[in-house]
Amino acid sequence: MKYLFLIVIMVGYSFVSKAQTTEDSIKMTINKLFDGMKASDAAMIKAAFTDSAILQSIGNKNGKLTIENEVVADFADFVGKQPKGAADERITYDVIKIDGPLAIVWAPYKFYLNGIFSHCGVDSFQLVKVDGVWKIQYLIDTRRRKGCE
Repeated sequence: MKYLFLIVIMVGYSFVSKAQTTEDSIKMTINKLFDGMKASDAAMIKAAFTDSAILQSIGNKNGKLTIENEVVADFADFVGKQPKGAADERITYDVIKIDGPLAIVWAPYKFYLNGIFSHCGVDSFQLVKVDGVWKIQYLIDTRRRKGCE
């Protein structure tokens, strides 16, 4: 009975350890995106995404909900032309869910432009594991200037 208990504990620890490692690798991918933004490194930004990734923002123009589409390469090139440190998005990992090669991440954020608060919202990521590496397939975010506390 004593050995069975030890085996159960070891197997349980193995699952927890593997889940933590998977979450860490997902966070590394997302952190690579934001590190690339802060470093104005277009190549690092692009490397965080799959080749077919979708990038969208939910906005509000004249009181009407809008969904803006952006090409990842265009976004990366634009950020890459900014001064280093200009684009600083600070996130908090709230929810991470994983099923095999698919993961979702819900991450509230605050965005600073040239050190000054610009806006906040939530990033919603869909990631896929491609050839053993997590990549962002879909990113949609909200943007607001109030209620950011």
